[in-house]
Amino acid sequence: MAKYGRKARSKVKRAMHKRKRGTLKSGRSGRRVKSRKQAIAIGLSEARRAGGKVPKRRKSSRKKK
Repeated sequence: MAKYGRKARSKVKRAMHKRKRGTLKSGRSGRRVKSRKQAIAIGLSEARRAGGKVPKRRKSSRKKK
């Protein structure tokens, strides 16, 4: 069984194209995204919000103060 659905693929593809053109922006700060990994993460989170088949986010290993 596939882990990711068609919607996830299309959202990530769109985010990668935007990153290459330099128009992909992140969250509240609205800064331009340069990292490939961050572009993928943005695409997957958009797919999650749109109700696509995407695995849950991993918990961060960083400890909170």
